[in-house]
Amino acid sequence: MIRVAVVGLGKMGLSHLAMINVHPDVRVAAVCDSTGYVLDVLNKYTGVATFSDYDAMLRDVELDAVVIATPSRFHGAMTRKALDKGLHVFCEKPFVLDPDEGAQLAKLAEQKGLVNQIGYHYRFVGAFQEVKRLLDAGAIGDVTHVMAEAYGPVVLRPKGSTWRNQRSEGGGCLYDYAAHPINLLNWYFGAPESVSGSVLNSVFSKETEDEVYGTIRFPNAISAQLSVNWSDESYRKMSTKLTIWGKAGRIYADRQECQVYLRDTATLPKGYSSGWNVRYTTDLTEPVWFYVRGEEYSAQLDSFVASIKSKRADTINSFASGALTDKVISMIIADAQQGGGVSASQQIDLAAQTRPRSRWFRFASR
Repeated sequence: MIRVAVVGLGKMGLSHLAMINVHPDVRVAAVCDSTGYVLDVLNKYTGVATFSDYDAMLRDVELDAVVIATPSRFHGAMTRKALDKGLHVFCEKPFVLDPDEGAQLAKLAEQKGLVNQIGYHYRFVGAFQEVKRLLDAGAIGDVTHVMAEAYGPVVLRPKGSTWRNQRSEGGGCLYDYAAHPINLLNWYFGAPESVSGSVLNSVFSKETEDEVYGTIRFPNAISAQLSVNWSDESYRKMSTKLTIWGKAGRIYADRQECQVYLRDTATLPKGYSSGWNVRYTTDLTEPVWFYVRGEEYSAQLDSFVASIKSKRADTINSFASGALTDKVISMIIADAQQGGGVSASQQIDLAAQTRPRSRWFRFASR
């Protein structure tokens, strides 16, 4: 059995705990959080070892892996401590708020041969996986342009705030929401060459943006428009969608389905025909052992566990892929601040903007 600790027991942490706790190959050996009430309840009704001190947990409990679901600013330090202990790490997105730190942690995990994964769950949604398969097969020919969108009702009033819409804690709409479509673009098209026309607008938040717009340019003359707004109450919950145009057709995908239009000049993948084709996520998704919120959340944890069992460190969502997404985000911030576009070759240092005011000792739940 793989001995796992879950760190941070907010919404995502409790979801991860519920799923990983019933995985047939896992035993939850400990949980860690700064909220005493949550720890007391878990200890009383489950008997799991509870800690409010992360260092003490790493010292006192025999572990194989940790699942980190704390606010973003704690990810880097906690991940490094776990890697130094020889532990495999699943870390919630975004990876870290400083892209240089992310690259260093990715290198450290690789050097140690440890399984490392970031919680970009959209890569485990059947419709977005089908997009990847179609693009790799060249189904719509040479890609020319992409529209990447994400909308939802997170920040809907000017009063009050959470760690998510504070720049030094969670990173705001850019890190929390826009990171998802950016990560999918990286998965499909690799590292971008430049960003331009970046706009970071505040609607209600005082410290960070609520809207993100801009252009990302990839190799092979592929351009992508990014449009993200987490203050859009016309959406009941987060909605991420991509539209991809190619010389032989078009692909549209969201959480529910993948719609594909193929010209008669297209190379037809198996099961597809010229004209419109629709594939639903329900038909594209493999069953999971336990369902909470969506199959993709269970699937990503199962992928993490399977990688540990097979001693295969190259996961779908590695630290390196998370660090790349963080770098693109840093390019967007720099472009919005200075204008005129930012290329991938430019050195970007955001540490001064995202560094916490004091060293962390306790943390709030994600």
